[in-house]
Amino acid sequence: MGSPQHTYPVIHITGTNGKGSTTRMISSLLQAEGVNSGSYTSPHLEVINERLAIADRPIGDDDLAAQLAALAELERFLRVEASWFELMTAAAFRWFADEAVQAAVIEVGLGGRYDATNVADGTVAVVTNVQLDHTEILGNSRELIAAEKAGIVKPGSVLVLGENDPSIAAIFEAEAREVGAAAVWKRGKDFSAENVRIAVGGRVADLVTPATRYVDVFIPLFGAHQCENAAASLAGTQAFLGDVLSDDVVREGFDSVRAPGRMEVVRTQPLVVLDGAHNGAGAAAAGAALREDFSGARRVILVMGCLRSRDPGELLMALSSDRLATVIACMPPSPRALPAEAIVQVAGQAGLRAEESGDVVDAVTRALQIAGDDDLVLVTGSLYVVGAARGFLRSIV
Repeated sequence: MGSPQHTYPVIHITGTNGKGSTTRMISSLLQAEGVNSGSYTSPHLEVINERLAIADRPIGDDDLAAQLAALAELERFLRVEASWFELMTAAAFRWFADEAVQAAVIEVGLGGRYDATNVADGTVAVVTNVQLDHTEILGNSRELIAAEKAGIVKPGSVLVLGENDPSIAAIFEAEAREVGAAAVWKRGKDFSAENVRIAVGGRVADLVTPATRYVDVFIPLFGAHQCENAAASLAGTQAFLGDVLSDDVVREGFDSVRAPGRMEVVRTQPLVVLDGAHNGAGAAAAGAALREDFSGARRVILVMGCLRSRDPGELLMALSSDRLATVIACMPPSPRALPAEAIVQVAGQAGLRAEESGDVVDAVTRALQIAGDDDLVLVTGSLYVVGAARGFLRSIV
């Protein structure tokens, strides 16, 4: 293929939670600065095209088909069998080269060191955070997971380190020294989100980078965690450009950010919020947003579906809302789906009212039936659930 991943500079992003939002924020800031950039994210919610985008426009069907057909021909010629994710990653790198992007913002699929995306050499490596997730693959401790994620730090790169646990941060700093990174920017020391407060339609915060401070920046996303992502995104963009972004560019960039499936409001009366939280840390962030950003809702109706590798009890505990009235369990559209009755059983053991539904559409329909105009329906537990719900809700508006 001619190593298309080396034909443009790359910002590489890893972390347990917040990778997708951070990728979108950096892409938006680059576009506001006039940099034509591609972005590669995973997973998709509704259509596979979402994973590959240039200037926030997903790849068209014809272009995607052409990329995959070329890869299929190459695969047959080389007599190799690539994984599904490897083929999509190769398609992204190849398409970005064909379209002559000026930069690519690449989200790691899993881990970092041995992820397919790591054939690229990021001039900036952004780490959002490190929590326990995918332990069966990455290791059963935060230290082991950090060691895998640190593999995206490359010689001469700038590491933007969002994880501020000293013992975990030290693993990334050691990797940076070993490979000869140019610099390490640390959350709290070099960049931060300060004076964070709730605003209509999102949050407002002061964003601090090594070069300057931006006051009262509006982030049109719900949850205080998105301001932390915004600070890392701004630092990563500044590190990439090697210059300070103007105040107008920063505000324009964040104003246009959208994060589908991340505390996304898709309907009102009743309020329906979609969030792809599928681990304890993600569910805790969603729970905090329920308490802070959506405190006006009378009751919360929860639609939840999980994969077999997830612990629904951990998710329910992390959400921890005293307004949680009903849990409607469903099965994600995946062969790895956890049976809905398992969620009902766990919810019942926690003293919650729960009922089993068929698929995601049935569960969302049931939630809308029992929710009042001043209630909130939260769809969560898996991005597979969120994607199915999102498509259905759009079809009935």
